[in-house]
Amino acid sequence: MTPRKPRLVFVSPVFLFPNDAGGKIRTTNILRGLKGGAFDITLVSVADEAQQRRWAAEIAGVCDRFVAWQPAPERPKWLRALDLLRELPVNVVADRTEAGANAVRQLAQAPGDLIVFDFVHSAVLMPEQLRQASVCFTHNVEAEIFARHASKAKDGARRWMWSSQYRKMARFERDALERFTTVIAVSERDAQFFRNSYAIADCHAIPTGVDLDFFSWQVPPPVDGVHPPTVVFTGSMDWTANIDGVQYFLNEVWPLILRRQPNARFVVVGRNPPNMLKALGQSARNVEFTGFVDDVRPYVHAAHAFVIPLLVGGGTRIKAFEAMAMGCPIVSTSLGTEGLGAEPERHFLERDGAQPMADAVLALLEDAALRQRISSEARAVVDQRFGHKVAAEVFEKICLGALERHRTHAVTR
Repeated sequence: MTPRKPRLVFVSPVFLFPNDAGGKIRTTNILRGLKGGAFDITLVSVADEAQQRRWAAEIAGVCDRFVAWQPAPERPKWLRALDLLRELPVNVVADRTEAGANAVRQLAQAPGDLIVFDFVHSAVLMPEQLRQASVCFTHNVEAEIFARHASKAKDGARRWMWSSQYRKMARFERDALERFTTVIAVSERDAQFFRNSYAIADCHAIPTGVDLDFFSWQVPPPVDGVHPPTVVFTGSMDWTANIDGVQYFLNEVWPLILRRQPNARFVVVGRNPPNMLKALGQSARNVEFTGFVDDVRPYVHAAHAFVIPLLVGGGTRIKAFEAMAMGCPIVSTSLGTEGLGAEPERHFLERDGAQPMADAVLALLEDAALRQRISSEARAVVDQRFGHKVAAEVFEKICLGALERHRTHAVTR
């Protein structure tokens, strides 16, 4: 008789499809790599009936069974603004729904072996008592993101708001992570932070995983009459860190590039760009906002440089690994490549400040040999260390260790 696989319940506070954000992409790659392995996987997530029908094949590709809870009705903006005054940070309040808590509670009460909560926010759905081993899959140091927003705030009101949210998130993040058997981080830097700042002893890092077959490598195109010099950015354009980064690039960096390359194009690929940014792009010249696209690959393969001009944020940028896999050379701020695990000047160009970043982008637009070298080196390191199968194998091993520690602890109590 084939032994029963241990059951893994995976709680996602967001529906994973379409894969239009870094966290969704990372989680989907992990689940896809886990399926068929050591665990029998139940994915529990918010999803309405239309989403379940539309994405049925994709759901089946990442789990053995799917349990959905219904989305909460959209709350008016004025009511959401009041969340700033609550004890919990705003992004945690948004994930706390009665339907989500009930769905998780029912699965937690059923016989099971391991329950994984995706993002620390989802711990708000965690029952007071758990019989299973538990893992939190963190994608960022969330409190650090708020602290960075506070440090960059341009006026006292925003500084107060971000500082208040930082204090709330630091408390929530520390208290939540202490409840888990094991914590998984997306970089060794983040894991070390959790060990040192929150005293989380059992904390492990996994490599970021990229689907190397889907994000296939192509040699960067030449700069010629058919291929004008093109710079690309990809990311959800309703995320504050991306909005701030693109605004900085348009205001400070792009004019410097246009002075020397007046025909250069900047293409921003991502959902829901705010009107403020689109207006800024129109005044800046040669800027295109695509909005949501089904596939970012044609835009990245058509570009000569991929920029990550982030000034705030946390975790590791899945977009960086995808660009490296596809062969589009990167120019990034040091924060944008934080925790990447690759070498600057070899696998990407790291520049802080408007003029250094502009100079690096121009170097890529004007030097085919430099583009080719960084493109090839970047793909090689992704092939070696950052395939999604490698990340999933590490994730599975950590989960099996958490399950074993939980069982041992239960026997010795």
